[in-house]
Amino acid sequence: MLGPVLLAAARSDGIRRVVSAAPVTRSVVDRFVAGERLDESLGVVRSLTDRGLEVTLDHLGEDITDRAEARRNRDAYLALCEALAAEGLGERAEMSVKLSAFGQALPGGDDVAYELVRPVVEAAAAAGTTVTLDMEDHTTVDSTLGILATLRRRFPQTGAVLQSYLFRTEDDCRALAGEGSRVRLVKGAYKEPASVAHQDKRAVDRAYVRCLRILMAGQGYPMIGSHDPRMVAIAQELARRAGRKPDAYEFQMLYGIREAEQERLVAEGHRMRVYIPYGTDWYGYFMRRLAERPANLGFFLRALASRG
Repeated sequence: MLGPVLLAAARSDGIRRVVSAAPVTRSVVDRFVAGERLDESLGVVRSLTDRGLEVTLDHLGEDITDRAEARRNRDAYLALCEALAAEGLGERAEMSVKLSAFGQALPGGDDVAYELVRPVVEAAAAAGTTVTLDMEDHTTVDSTLGILATLRRRFPQTGAVLQSYLFRTEDDCRALAGEGSRVRLVKGAYKEPASVAHQDKRAVDRAYVRCLRILMAGQGYPMIGSHDPRMVAIAQELARRAGRKPDAYEFQMLYGIREAEQERLVAEGHRMRVYIPYGTDWYGYFMRRLAERPANLGFFLRALASRG
């Protein structure tokens, strides 16, 4: 029952101010966010890659309604590309972007977002890495997939995220299961109406398996975005049945969650990529992590109590 409340709180400016002002919040956020500055996040990247993990970096920001702020987000990613190239991390670190941070919600948002994200994708390719377009709520799916299709004409390695709780996602998986396509499959972390998304956890899980089966049987590169041990085991079995070698798919998990499992998968020879968010606009991301797992919320509340 708390999940929908927390997802609604993720877009509340009033609650944002209260949570951000709480003295304990910073120490708890540090569990899930690699830092507010680029240099802080690069320290985390080096620590993880030295242990055989790969990463994808997300400069936090979303729901931008100001073109100047969208340009600042573009510039932050361009600085990230430059830093990854300088550090020689292009083969181990890629980037994840939310198009709402590039002005997708502005008037003429598709054109604005494409205009601003294109130089980031170009700079990523020059740095020896690539970009995955994060998926947001269901109203943005067609726009995001349209921009993806345009980007892939020149940069076919550009990836996408699909969310299994949406009814449409099996069809989207079929459309994106072709050769060269990179798809991160997740369950979904936004509050969606019953008209477009499964509401029952078991239905979401079943849809995830159906989608994963499509991607594993296809010619693309599946990225399994899940912390669920059952989904990890199912993905391994589907990969085996499809005859996929360990370098033909990968697992992805969030920074700060199930770290021992991340290390175990690497030790077994799997590709394991850690999703690393950084930046000052951490509130929406943080609230969705609390909504996803009761353990995360319990961790936060225990920290509040201990500081009280």
